[in-house]
Amino acid sequence: MISERTPEDRLREEYFDLLPDIRRVAGYLEVEIRYHTRHILQRLKQYEQLVIKSRVKECESALETLRGKGSKKSEGRTFDPERPGDYSVANLPDLAGVRVLVFPRARLIEVDKALCDLFTDWNPDPVRDDSGAVLAETYHGYCGKVSSKVQAEYQIVPMLIGLFWEVEHSAMYKFRDVANSKEMKKHRENVERALSGFEDGIEGFVRDYAPPPSENS
Repeated sequence: MISERTPEDRLREEYFDLLPDIRRVAGYLEVEIRYHTRHILQRLKQYEQLVIKSRVKECESALETLRGKGSKKSEGRTFDPERPGDYSVANLPDLAGVRVLVFPRARLIEVDKALCDLFTDWNPDPVRDDSGAVLAETYHGYCGKVSSKVQAEYQIVPMLIGLFWEVEHSAMYKFRDVANSKEMKKHRENVERALSGFEDGIEGFVRDYAPPPSENS
């Protein structure tokens, strides 16, 4: 007896049908961002950094995101087999993505403007902390020259916070309930605040720094 296909089966099939487009979009987006920020990269001072990383959302990560959307649809983090049409991988706004890590944060505004002039019709969706302060500029849209099926995301993040998020994601990926607990959210806020303060301190130090007088002067 052949068992009936589950919503997960359908979504995995949809994902792998889209995967070639997802990969093309990620590659295209990375190349475009590298090209349109090259003038910033060439002017960086010795201590400044601009790192561009592309990524493709993995299949199980896509399904986990869809399980978490909605309320009735995701009770117990499962799909409703009676409503398979409620779920589609293509609805996710970040199947392909690029993260631009910037240090120090003063360069973030410059990068943001260069890319906003390029992706004029993309929708902003900034990441904010609990106080409403913007932690990272994020945009979603389509790379129509490559694919009209896949939504993509690019994000401009202060480097220290971005690297912290990478470590946090790897550590907490399988423990979402813990990651979303009140205690862990507080720890996360403290780390983000400390990293932002460190970057502010570095920028202020460099701005006001005066080299010591030479012994021969």
